[in-house]
Amino acid sequence: MIRIGIYGYGNLAKGVELAVNAASDMELVAIFTRRNPEAIKTNSVMVPAINTDYVMEWTDKIDVMIICGGSATDLPRQTPELAKYFNVVDSFDTHAKIPEHFENVNQTAMVSGKVAVISVGWDPGMFSVNRMYSSAVLPNGKDYTFWGKGVSQGHSDAIRRIPGVLDAKQYTIPVESALEAVRSGKTPELTTREKHIRECFVVAEEGADSAKIENEIVTMPNYFADYDTTVHFITEEEMKSEHSGIPHGGFVIRSGKTGSNGEHQHIIEYSLKLDSNPEFTASVLTAYARAAWRLYEKGEKGCMTAFDIAPKYLSEKSSAELIRTML
Repeated sequence: MIRIGIYGYGNLAKGVELAVNAASDMELVAIFTRRNPEAIKTNSVMVPAINTDYVMEWTDKIDVMIICGGSATDLPRQTPELAKYFNVVDSFDTHAKIPEHFENVNQTAMVSGKVAVISVGWDPGMFSVNRMYSSAVLPNGKDYTFWGKGVSQGHSDAIRRIPGVLDAKQYTIPVESALEAVRSGKTPELTTREKHIRECFVVAEEGADSAKIENEIVTMPNYFADYDTTVHFITEEEMKSEHSGIPHGGFVIRSGKTGSNGEHQHIIEYSLKLDSNPEFTASVLTAYARAAWRLYEKGEKGCMTAFDIAPKYLSEKSSAELIRTML
């Protein structure tokens, strides 16, 4: 059994807990939280909840630590630090900063001899792999990625960290005219702003400066500054009644041509429609935790992404069974 630890206990971690408990080859051994462990209620009654201050006492009891912090401020610190002592997996999703995060984690993991898998989920992660496959198959073409309509956990988390914000949900919504143009075989040059809009629903603290909060949101680099962003201030009751779910999804489309004169048009489309963004992302993290342990057992070390890991390492099935049943 692969011994799994969960670091952090929010929506993503609760999804990891479910995914690990459903896996036949994994055992959840500990959940680490910055909060008072006695104040959290887990779904695994026999698994201890432990304050993160004591994580070092578990270095020889955990095979892979799945880190469930936010990309804005948690993972840039947590992943390099924990990779000193554990094989780790994270879902760092600030695309522009992935190269920097990779280098920071790789330096640590190479020294410690551990395997660190970063930026896995559905995007980055599964969408990344599909972009790579389709561009390799159709080199004469263009990639397009559309997200939503759905709740972005990372963007919502970034808003919640703004002073004066009690709660927030951010929806990413494709621009329908751009999506249909790409599906029709056209290859338009689309700016970030032309592909998506962002809609934010915010519960502010009493007396908070809503204009200041809105300005911080719409000007936030890497998250909102490059998009048409709308901010709605609502009550806690409205948030609970109208925005309690966490759906998401999206499309990766490659429009390409073959033939001596590019006379044949091809469209590759990969799509996801998710009832629960965190539970699906957690399922991807859990599969890559399996891969991280298998690669560590083979003597691998250092930081890796979805591009570096063969699909067979993700599955509970043996290579022979995969060939027999899925190839």
